[in-house]
Amino acid sequence: MTEITKFTKFFEAEAYHQDYYKEHPLKYGYYRHASGRDQFLSKVWGKDLEGTKPHDERTYKKPDDTTLRKKLSSSGYEVTQKNGTEPAFQNEYWDNKREGIYVDVVSGEPLFSSLDKFDSGTGWPSFTKPLKPDHIVEKEDRGFFMRRIEVRSKDADSHLGHVFHDGPKPTGLRYCINSAALRFIPKEDLEKEGYGKYVRLFGGK
Repeated sequence: MTEITKFTKFFEAEAYHQDYYKEHPLKYGYYRHASGRDQFLSKVWGKDLEGTKPHDERTYKKPDDTTLRKKLSSSGYEVTQKNGTEPAFQNEYWDNKREGIYVDVVSGEPLFSSLDKFDSGTGWPSFTKPLKPDHIVEKEDRGFFMRRIEVRSKDADSHLGHVFHDGPKPTGLRYCINSAALRFIPKEDLEKEGYGKYVRLFGGK
């Protein structure tokens, strides 16, 4: 039997605990994976787990390979499906300064915002954090005799790039992403493209 006692004192969590998964997506990702939570949910609920998504969330799916080859540029296919890397300073968005969001070129799932984009000097689009942390998957990459953290999209499983711990404040992270893996949607087109919920980020209603 569990004893029920009267609540008498509340201990407020420190500021750095607030919105931890948003402010520290890389550390949270490690913690969440190590906790076994997602593996347990997948094992217990299987496909039924898909029905637990919020009703206002769009569904993002990866097309079949034939469709992908028709839809994507040769660079887009090489990067997203073959884990390729495009040339620095010779890609579409490395110097893009327009306001808007970046979505997965394969599925359309929202990934990054221009509000978090910065000039890293690397020649690739760089961001301090994801727009939607739950649309990002981070995996250890030991290719090319290096140990890096690969960044992939959750629903389409597209290779996006890598994340490094040499970014500016407040996160200290640098999400180094291939332009070929992204599609940019300017703020004025968000509503008609089906991303109206993000208009408010840029001063809209």
